[in-house]
Amino acid sequence: MVQKTVAIYCRVSTTDQSCDRQEQDLLVYAQKADFEVVGVWKEMASGTAQNRVVRQKVMALAQARKIDAILVTELTRWGRGTLDLIQTLQDLQSWAVSLIAQTGIQFDLATPQGRLIAQLMAVLAEFERDLVSERVRSGLAAAKAKGKALGRQPGQSIKSDRLGPKVIQMVEDKVSYRTIAHDLKLSKTTVTEIVKRHRQAHPDFQPPRSKMASRKKA
Repeated sequence: MVQKTVAIYCRVSTTDQSCDRQEQDLLVYAQKADFEVVGVWKEMASGTAQNRVVRQKVMALAQARKIDAILVTELTRWGRGTLDLIQTLQDLQSWAVSLIAQTGIQFDLATPQGRLIAQLMAVLAEFERDLVSERVRSGLAAAKAKGKALGRQPGQSIKSDRLGPKVIQMVEDKVSYRTIAHDLKLSKTTVTEIVKRHRQAHPDFQPPRSKMASRKKA
């Protein structure tokens, strides 16, 4: 029988906690199960943290097919929530990598039970996505029925409004529109619109001609 290679993943939520106990328990578990441990990955992140750099490294190992399974003490150490657990489980299933918890349910894809659970979880994930989409559509319809304007409204340009004073100042300093757009990471059209709106609000405003414009006229 080929020995199964596994990666151990440990996570704690706060800095005053330690992964040592999880690591010790999982090493003992792996030894009893005759698993070959390729490494131990530890991470400090809250249960709802979106960016788990260490977990991503373990997932990369799984995607590269360098491990057969991932060991955790319990599923809450791995997933940020039910949907996240299902999504990562689907990825692992596509790579033929199991997620094995020391306690509780084991998603061991090497067993018929594990494959059955994975299929059920995939169905639940699709059901959850449909529910979310339905809630979004229902909420938009209710808001529209109440006369609430949805989406970005005409004239709303948060970035251009924030950078408007800077644009006008640069125009007064005879900086070309192209340079303004490049320096402020705006489109030349946006710069022109900002100047146009400023001119409409301040009829006395007359933007000075740039040197480039003078040369073109000559």
